[in-house]
Amino acid sequence: MFSRILPHPYLTLLLVVVWILLQNTVSLGSFVFALILGLIIPIVTKPYWPDRPRLKNWPMIVEYALVVLWDIVMANIQVAWLILFKRNANMRPNWVTVPLELRTPEAITVLAGTITMTPGTVSSDLSSEGHSLLVHCLHAPDPDAVRDEIKTRYERRLKEIFE
Repeated sequence: MFSRILPHPYLTLLLVVVWILLQNTVSLGSFVFALILGLIIPIVTKPYWPDRPRLKNWPMIVEYALVVLWDIVMANIQVAWLILFKRNANMRPNWVTVPLELRTPEAITVLAGTITMTPGTVSSDLSSEGHSLLVHCLHAPDPDAVRDEIKTRYERRLKEIFE
């Protein structure tokens, strides 16, 4: 019974919190509407989630979120510096192929989203087998270093969270 009403309790909680944050005000009406959305959306989308992702390491989720936030702030500063002070002739944009050890679709999606949210990089393609991710970097004189940084900073942590 409980799983029919709340098939994805974390998604329900996330939807309620995000709705309240988007409203930028806490009122009874916005909370009730957020709760309605938080209950209906997971029920409607349940058939598309045959297997719920299992999160194995909750402290690592907090660490991952802090690392990503730090990297976003630092990348904003680096991209601003590149745009303001680096000549186009000195820029070294590159395509980087990141071989993946991750196998769960949710973990790969989080990794691709993290890369795209970080200024200066964008996830462009996933191989048909899901074994590598193609990333475009605004300035990457050493593509191997970018690949290694993605694997150590993000993929390693996501592996601990999802697998």
